[in-house]
Amino acid sequence: MLVYVPVPLSRVQLGKPLPVDLWTPDGRLLLRRGQILQSEAQREMLATHHACTTTADADAWQKSLQRSMRQMLADDVAMTAISRAPMPWEILDVDYLEGRDVAGSWLDLQEILRSLLYQGAKAATPLPRLQGIEEKALLLLQRDPDEALFVLFQALPDLNLGYCATHALLAGVVCALTAAKLAQPEGSPALLLRAALVMNIGMARPQDSLARQHQPPDPAQRQIIVAHPPTSTDILRGYGLHDAELLNIVHWHHAPEAARLASQELTHLRLLNLADSLIAKMAPRISRPAMLPLGAAKLLMQDNNPGTALLRPAMAAVLGFYPPGSYVQLANGETAVVIKRGLRANAPHVASIMASSGMPLSQYLYHDTGDAATPQYAVRLPVASNTVHVRVSLDKVRRLRLQHGM
Repeated sequence: MLVYVPVPLSRVQLGKPLPVDLWTPDGRLLLRRGQILQSEAQREMLATHHACTTTADADAWQKSLQRSMRQMLADDVAMTAISRAPMPWEILDVDYLEGRDVAGSWLDLQEILRSLLYQGAKAATPLPRLQGIEEKALLLLQRDPDEALFVLFQALPDLNLGYCATHALLAGVVCALTAAKLAQPEGSPALLLRAALVMNIGMARPQDSLARQHQPPDPAQRQIIVAHPPTSTDILRGYGLHDAELLNIVHWHHAPEAARLASQELTHLRLLNLADSLIAKMAPRISRPAMLPLGAAKLLMQDNNPGTALLRPAMAAVLGFYPPGSYVQLANGETAVVIKRGLRANAPHVASIMASSGMPLSQYLYHDTGDAATPQYAVRLPVASNTVHVRVSLDKVRRLRLQHGM
């Protein structure tokens, strides 16, 4: 889970755009980056809510302040004035990640990736940063694929986190797991993950805006959507990326059947296209609810494209009908969150978080929904995330899995 750090509100400048998102300590958004702190009364309101920012934003903001103070020192500004220097209203992209040193877990990766995607063609040292994100993601995925799916499916409905980065990571994870299940060549999971991370870099900010707007895309937005694959490819070339297969996959990820590629490249392209479409269906928008994973899996299997006939069942099997992080109702009426895939697609391992009365459970209860000896814990039906008003604790889920040898 994200760790939040208190903001030095007394040093935040009035009348200047905020360079970071401001949150409550329990993760509720107070002000979005780019908004302006207008008055002392607003500052006091933020203090009342104990305004915080994420660790990555706090570290980058501090680096930006240190750079500003060094410049003031070089300009012979008095030390008393330097010690009272306000927090900068701009953070440079180089403040976020130096080299390939990426720490933390999936939500930390999500935040670092979002910063890179937002910066687009203007990103500094993008290739080492991208490499660091990719290597950390592959390490976390190898360590615990069920936790990867759990954290990212839990994050998917939270549009405040930035949909573009969550979508990219989840599509990459699904591609990598499917490639491994299909026994694709050794480098396939890493290639597909990298392609998923950057496929929408040409429209990252618009992608997040579209997810939050009530009305359909206007003509200008539709043009951005249509143009983003080649735009993304151009940005990657500008980074100095010359991997022809990666560039082809990104360029054609919305039109795989139009590509004229070698067999293996086409397989990779089709996998990314399937994952991209699947995650988009399961992601909510302000303008429409998310499709339940079970419905998305059924649509995936009903597709009659002969070119993906072997790929679609593998991807459906990787996720199951109820992927980790999604919600189900059990036969006994309890509401549960899926914590691990089961031996069968329709029989996951779950943690009950709400009693049949609808009251939250202070202690999560583990159930194997595929155990024939306990039919009361079988899955009755899937549950939409927007109807579950309980904040799920990853720490509790981890402890429960550990207790039951998962």
